[in-house]
Amino acid sequence: MYAYAFLDEFVLLYPVYALLFADTGLSVGQISSLFVLWSLTGVLFEVPSGAWADAVSRRLLLWLGPLLGGAGFALWVLFPSYWAFAAGFVLWGIRGALGSGALEALVYEELELLGAADRYARVMGRSHAVGQSAAMAAMGLAGPVFAAGGYRAVGAASVLACVLCAAIATRFPEHRPPTGDGDGWAATLRTGLADAHRDRSVRGALLLVPAVTAVWGALDEYTPLLVRDTGVPEPAVPYWLMPIWAGVTAGSLLSGPAERLGRAGFAAVLTGSALALALGALTGAPAGIALVALAFGGFQLATVLADVRLQHRIEGTGRATLTSVASLGTEVLTIAVYGAYGGLGSAFGHGTVFALCAVPYLVTAAAVARGWGGPGGRNESP
Repeated sequence: MYAYAFLDEFVLLYPVYALLFADTGLSVGQISSLFVLWSLTGVLFEVPSGAWADAVSRRLLLWLGPLLGGAGFALWVLFPSYWAFAAGFVLWGIRGALGSGALEALVYEELELLGAADRYARVMGRSHAVGQSAAMAAMGLAGPVFAAGGYRAVGAASVLACVLCAAIATRFPEHRPPTGDGDGWAATLRTGLADAHRDRSVRGALLLVPAVTAVWGALDEYTPLLVRDTGVPEPAVPYWLMPIWAGVTAGSLLSGPAERLGRAGFAAVLTGSALALALGALTGAPAGIALVALAFGGFQLATVLADVRLQHRIEGTGRATLTSVASLGTEVLTIAVYGAYGGLGSAFGHGTVFALCAVPYLVTAAAVARGWGGPGGRNESP
């Protein structure tokens, strides 16, 4: 699991692919259209892929996805053009959809089979931390590899990481037999959604995941602009992003002990993180990045705990389906945040927009404190 998480994020193209697009001659509008295409692909494939994972094999999707992502990266560096980039983003979007839901469901049910479902939060938190450490390592290595061999060298390393990730996925245990029958994944999808409709606590847990995950996940794309607005020289921006990633990693590692938090504790994490985000962004100084890092760490912790709550609530065979429904909600809300940020960014500075984006977390914290969607086991009352 940890090797898979590391290789999944150890992609040297991540820090430089926007430069590749610009150097190929794409405008800002064209680059933005690629991001929208990426998100829309995730929206279209998220739920069907989760139902497919429940109907056939989760392990199959976990090794197929990285191969599709690697094929997309190869297209980028071998045939750099708008349409090659678009095809690559479609493949990358499908890759993300295939893994989302399938991974969480496989890990939870294999642990449950061993009588260790209570370790899910710790295992997933550590795997997120490993992945975030891999992303930081990729940032550090991308520069020298790019200097030595350009985009093709960085692309080759990224494709190799994807192939190795797929090879690791083939070694995942999967003791659950496929549940597909003559109706296929569509029947699985109907069953999973029916379970959510019947169980109010499952619905609350499904809604909590996007409410916690989407806003800060979208803001992550704008952190370089926030850092630059504090007066940091452009060549130093990547180094100021490192504390933010360190904060996210710390949040992942704390998810195991923090699983004991009740509703009040979960609401306090969201409230404290929202205030840290607003204060850090509004300082307009590099020192405020420390508060932004603290906020992102809290949001990552809440993201893992929201997933833990959802997994504890789900019963039956539609685990990957329902997890994908939550991811679909996250994708849709993320697109909305991108749109809102674009509108607000034309009128306000990045620090102000970041601060405004803290408000939804205060609303979510208040709702959780009043009994909606907070953390807890499957037997906790909604």
